[in-house]
Amino acid sequence: MSHSSPDRPERSLVKSLLAADGPREEVRIQGWVRTRRDSKAFSFVEVNDGSCLKGIQVIADADLANYESEIVHIRTGASVEIVGALVESQGGGQAFEIQARDVIVHGNADEDFPLQKKGHTMEFLRSIAHLRPRSNLFGAVFRVRSRLAYAIHRFFQERDFVYVHTPIITASDCEGAGEMFRVTTLKGEDFAAGNDAKDFFDKRAYLTVSGQLEGETFACALSNIYTFGPTFRAENSHTSRHASEFWMIEPEMAFCDLGGDMDLAEAMIKFLVEDALENCAGDLDFFGKFIDRGLHERLEFVRDRAFERVSYTEAVEILQSSGEKFEYPVEYGHNLQSEHERFLTEKHFKCPVTVYNYPREIKPFYMRLNDDQKTVAAMDLLVPGIGEIVGGSQREERLDLLQSNLESHGLSEEDYWWYVDLRRYGTVPHAGFGLGFERMLMFVTGVANIRDVIPFPRVPGWAEF
Repeated sequence: MSHSSPDRPERSLVKSLLAADGPREEVRIQGWVRTRRDSKAFSFVEVNDGSCLKGIQVIADADLANYESEIVHIRTGASVEIVGALVESQGGGQAFEIQARDVIVHGNADEDFPLQKKGHTMEFLRSIAHLRPRSNLFGAVFRVRSRLAYAIHRFFQERDFVYVHTPIITASDCEGAGEMFRVTTLKGEDFAAGNDAKDFFDKRAYLTVSGQLEGETFACALSNIYTFGPTFRAENSHTSRHASEFWMIEPEMAFCDLGGDMDLAEAMIKFLVEDALENCAGDLDFFGKFIDRGLHERLEFVRDRAFERVSYTEAVEILQSSGEKFEYPVEYGHNLQSEHERFLTEKHFKCPVTVYNYPREIKPFYMRLNDDQKTVAAMDLLVPGIGEIVGGSQREERLDLLQSNLESHGLSEEDYWWYVDLRRYGTVPHAGFGLGFERMLMFVTGVANIRDVIPFPRVPGWAEF
């Protein structure tokens, strides 16, 4: 095996070399082989390091010391280090290529490496989630995921929001739906008997479905905060929009009403879309070509146009008078289904829509009761292709009404004593929302299944890797 000299050049990313403004005498890349094609006196080796969609072509001449022993045996998936000169390409498709003077094979790949140069189904790629980031599609998905995570922090930090880490283990069911994963150390008879006092926390504990309640405590001290972390829901749902483990962004704002809440949610969606269009152009071009041909048009429309706002009551009236045949009937007092949400965004308004003021009976206990005594100050932001992407509300800051809500939802005030306390000590109007990070990624990439925008999906019956 040939070895590089101690003074070899610093490592460059393929992304930077493809965008270089001219040849360079010495460059070094490290990455994985996409293809190798041999000619009479040299080999073409395409190398990609994950920094961008495209790989860079490497020319390895037959006079290299390890050409016969290693280079001609390199397989797709092998890891290599290349030192050479960045020169103008003699072929089409790229401006520059690398003329290698040293090729180090760190690890060849077995012949059965599953990511060969052919089409693979999404289902197959999920079964090899440890390798799928090396494919073009999933490399692009997870680069966009990284960029959007950065953009989320940038959006809130530039607006002086404080980043708060809320608990992953909790004793509170924020949504009151009971679809939570229990965390326990009980075994045998103690578990069967439900001896909670013998459990690790002396009470029942669960993986959180939301950091909202804890986030509110910090908003009532620091004014504007946001959380960004994993959340969990034990819902036996097999749809393309639901996962058992997912990431949520949840801002909370003191001295804020529902109008301000909607303003922030809409501004955030526009900001994230604009950031993706500006900084993920190559990957979005790939999605637009192979995943969703209308992607760019939709993203630019969201970036450039104002969102519509409509009350839940008006939305129901629009749906009922539409003449559209829905699988689920539209009835006042029922949650809107995905097909209803998509009709509003894709056919009626033809743009993102924020629906607000929902019937109190279908929303959680913490949402503020409106003056009509029938609806709560809740809102859902709907986008084309996905449906609901943001859900939020003005929180109930009035002590007596919060206590009444807990009772009507069958929840114990004792379990939420600290949350109720906030209404006793300097209560304040406040509002917030939750953005499902994976749903945002689905919207930005056009990828239709939530399992394909999270590195290792957790869904009913599947927790591999």
